[in-house]
Amino acid sequence: MNMHLVDWLIVAGVFFIVTWAAILTKKYTQSVADFLAANRCAGRYLISVSQGMAGLGAISVVASFEMYYNAGFTALWWSLLMTPVVLFISLSGFVIYRYRETRAFTMAQFFQIRYSKSLRVFAGILVWISGIINFGIFPAVGARFFIHFCGLPSHFLMFGIKISTFSALIFLLLTVALFFVFLGGQIAVIVTDFIQGMFSNMVFMIIIIVIFFMFDWSTIINTLTISAPEGASLIHPFHTAKIDGFNYFFFIISVLLAIYGTNAWQGSQGYNCSAKSAHEAKMAGILGSWRVIAQTLFMVLLPVGAYVVLHNVNFAHIAVQAKEAIAAAGVDNPQIAKQMTVPIALAKSLPVGVVGLLCAAMVCAFISTHDTYLHSWGSIFVQDVILPFKKKQFTPKQHMWVLRFSILFVAVFIFAWSHLFRQSQHIIMFFIITGAIWLGGAGAVIVGGLYWKRGTNTGAFAALIIGCVIAVIGIVLQQGWPGYIYPWLTESAPQFLSSIKYNIEAISDFVPGINWKVGPDKFPIDSRWVSLFTVILAASSYIICALTEWLILKRPAFNLNRMLHRGEYAIKGDHETEVAQPPTGLRALLPSKEFTRGDKIIYYAQMSWTIIWFGIFIVGTIYNLTHEVSNDTWANFWKWYIRVFAVISFGTVIWFLLGGLVDLKSMFKTLRIAKRDARDDGVVVGHHNLSDEPE
Repeated sequence: MNMHLVDWLIVAGVFFIVTWAAILTKKYTQSVADFLAANRCAGRYLISVSQGMAGLGAISVVASFEMYYNAGFTALWWSLLMTPVVLFISLSGFVIYRYRETRAFTMAQFFQIRYSKSLRVFAGILVWISGIINFGIFPAVGARFFIHFCGLPSHFLMFGIKISTFSALIFLLLTVALFFVFLGGQIAVIVTDFIQGMFSNMVFMIIIIVIFFMFDWSTIINTLTISAPEGASLIHPFHTAKIDGFNYFFFIISVLLAIYGTNAWQGSQGYNCSAKSAHEAKMAGILGSWRVIAQTLFMVLLPVGAYVVLHNVNFAHIAVQAKEAIAAAGVDNPQIAKQMTVPIALAKSLPVGVVGLLCAAMVCAFISTHDTYLHSWGSIFVQDVILPFKKKQFTPKQHMWVLRFSILFVAVFIFAWSHLFRQSQHIIMFFIITGAIWLGGAGAVIVGGLYWKRGTNTGAFAALIIGCVIAVIGIVLQQGWPGYIYPWLTESAPQFLSSIKYNIEAISDFVPGINWKVGPDKFPIDSRWVSLFTVILAASSYIICALTEWLILKRPAFNLNRMLHRGEYAIKGDHETEVAQPPTGLRALLPSKEFTRGDKIIYYAQMSWTIIWFGIFIVGTIYNLTHEVSNDTWANFWKWYIRVFAVISFGTVIWFLLGGLVDLKSMFKTLRIAKRDARDDGVVVGHHNLSDEPE
């Protein structure tokens, strides 16, 4: 057992506070709009912290630990490729601003408004299937973390019956998440995620300080330098070609997919429609860039610390215990051992109290992601698969109970899936390939639908179908390669297999992620590349179909202003100021009339911060490509990088705590006096929301 009494008391205390907060939200959930979108009255800080915590999740922490343990500080350098993309998306409000203007509760509801009812149903089914399969391993990874981090036994006796700790933990934690969602829907999700998010941010700061005291900087650098294999440096970003999966090509492709798939993933779709205005949704996105600083520092330093514990002779006595526990974790599945390496090393090395804080933060991460995802996928099935076929409208009470039953079904499914699915690749790669079932085509349909008046229903169907088919083929090849496909090719088509191997080996030195070793253990093309191929083909089909219908069939242009409630269709209160036509094009990147003086300060601070770091990335990349830079130079760079980010992190934690508390108070005040509209339930008549019609 790695947990002491003090550690368990910390976990119990946090759990009690969060549960109490969830119970308080029940009285505010009086309508479908409350249950689905917190009646669209959440402020920027509340959304930024809560949605960030929902996106963190126990599984995301384990996935990040896995990545940074393999790539070290080098992953931070290549992630700077994302900075201009994040800047563009956040400052322009790309996708999220216009999506909020549609007043849709789900992405597929927007598809009905923009394209057709049949596309809404098809998209609803597709995103739901993609989502629950992707969601299916979340409980398993979270439960394994707690078992190995806390040092729990694999089984225990209750009333003389032998019970699996793995199953019991999944059941317990899912029940808690379900309880929160059943009580208050999106209101409970936002409130509890905010509390858990602020607590976790404070824990991150404490653990960062502990890491600084536990490990001397020179010890960290020497360990990372000596222990890393050639071509897989954990310090020098330009010596990483042989890092498994998380090399520079991984981040280059990530940049392309980030723009294409902006706001396409619907795991936290309730947050996309919960802001009290489109401008608040945009500001929440801008603030998100500051919120993640503390989280990123935590994600990097902990796996680096674990790496030092396992590879430095000064920690040999701890490493022996940790390696034995890691080997035991991976007896049946080596991939599990990789996932649990960092948690087990941390549990063996962190002091009493800090172990409890980390465990409590991970409990928060588990619950916050699960209640959000349960709410999202359960809501999507009702809103986009059941509701379009309903001839008689539900009463608000009936509607909310149908939503609850759908959410319960999702919980039952992921409980079963967690026991049946065998993980065979990095968690992030699993996210990518299963997400591509939906994301492969959805990006084109969303961006085209919001920004291009020539986008068509046929093109949308083509993109979603092609994206789904290619992604499913990729999943089948990856899952079936070791046990079925490779042996079948060896016996039935040895010449074809030899040809594949020859061609893969020819390009593998230039294209990391295309595996040079074509063998029985791993499919030669990783998930990131499969996802990129899917996106290219799906987006091309959308554009070709749309242009064909426009040029040959003379399809009329779609009225975007009506869908976005702009101009003569503007709805009072949907914008911070009474602007019927928000800025478009390049002007959307600049502060509009909706920006207050404080908004402009945040805007220009974010722009300056991003430009500075991207400038460092460009200059550093050019210099490294033309000069030989030593590991010592990079070590010095990372030392100052960590120091700067640590200082910023402490400031942002306090800033977001104060801003979030103000937003929380404002939301409850609004909910107490809000006039509910029973028609605001996601029903679409023709090509507009039912609630947009006059009474």
